[in-house]
Amino acid sequence: MKELVVLGAGESGLGAALLAQKEGFKVFVTDSGKIKEAYKSELENNGIPYEEGQHDESRILKALEVIKSPGIPDKVPLIKELKKAGVSVIGEVEFASRYTTAKIVGITGSNGKTTTTLLLFHLLKTAGLNVVLGGNVGVSFARNVAFDNRSIHVLELSSFQLDGTRDFRPDIAMMLNITPDHLDRYDYKMENYIASKFLITQNLTDKDWFLFNEEDANIMQNIEQLTIGAQKKAINSKYCIEGHLFVGGLNFEIRNTALQGQHNAMNALFALETALRLGADPQQLQEGLDTFKNDPHRMEEVATINGITFINDSKATNVDATFYALDAIKENIIWIVGGTDKGNDYQPLLPLVEQKVKAMVCMGLDNQKLINTFSTLVKGSTMEVKSAKAAVKEAFALAQKGDTILLSPACASFDLFKNYIDRGEQFKAAVFEIKTQ
Repeated sequence: MKELVVLGAGESGLGAALLAQKEGFKVFVTDSGKIKEAYKSELENNGIPYEEGQHDESRILKALEVIKSPGIPDKVPLIKELKKAGVSVIGEVEFASRYTTAKIVGITGSNGKTTTTLLLFHLLKTAGLNVVLGGNVGVSFARNVAFDNRSIHVLELSSFQLDGTRDFRPDIAMMLNITPDHLDRYDYKMENYIASKFLITQNLTDKDWFLFNEEDANIMQNIEQLTIGAQKKAINSKYCIEGHLFVGGLNFEIRNTALQGQHNAMNALFALETALRLGADPQQLQEGLDTFKNDPHRMEEVATINGITFINDSKATNVDATFYALDAIKENIIWIVGGTDKGNDYQPLLPLVEQKVKAMVCMGLDNQKLINTFSTLVKGSTMEVKSAKAAVKEAFALAQKGDTILLSPACASFDLFKNYIDRGEQFKAAVFEIKTQ
């Protein structure tokens, strides 16, 4: 009996392996790195053979099919060898979709995916629908299919996950926006990244819905040739007026919710449109809007000290995400920015920085590009630091009552931190240290 091989033993790989075993496949898991102890224990407890720190290529090349981690690009030699040998290589999302008849909502975009996914899940759950959350946030789609028999799957889908799809077909697909990100994965060609995002639409039929941001140029330039079968619904910020969202002839209020800023209004429009299509009660949807709390590190209000508000937006690892953060705050910002520059074009931020930023604290190993771009626009001081603790200390010294200290880096975190979560947690720890003094 041929094996189904899973490449990569993260959450995606573990979910795929467990589902494959449940469906009667002989499974082998292989990871070139070290597997987390919790995942190793799960493999061992379920009797699934695995290897770590290497790939047994002769064994892998004999596979019935290979399910690869979304973090493994198609250009690596092993994937090329598999395809040359005629072995089918797919992603975990593709594999899981074969074993469920539940409704699937797929959410993609460069920014706002996680917030919109969490919001939609919360709205549907509040409305009493039988829904489960998965994909690129929380538990893998495959694990949910294996062990959580719900009628609706709400999935956050990255471009990396979509790259591994072939026949995957959501009932409702959302595309929030497309801005430059992860271009190193796509030969630094924006058109390749766009095509990857549009894979979410490749199998849609006239029974399915495609919700898209009609204010996004990259979407609108490609929508006709890359979306063939689906029914389409345009989402537009004109339906957000002074904290009120108008969807399906109904009026929803978000003025006193966690969904502040124009970007979150758009996220909410997408979520509400989808929830109504799935049969949610409008009154319960308003209750869901009122009670929603976003994940940490996304415009997270950490504390107010001496009238100064601290906001942790460490998840803002690209220019567009930081644009949304600056746009959401009215004025008087002490901006903590910097990290590993991903070839950023900072031009879209210039008017907001000139209008709103009082001082800038650059937190990174190489801040010269930031200083060259913004220092003449910032009303007050510009300084450099090499830690979150120093950034918070200097920002607090510069701030006055009524100001907002905003960590929204516009850059990756890997120069000084393990990841954006580590960066955000160190920022919060530094804020709490000041608060307890």
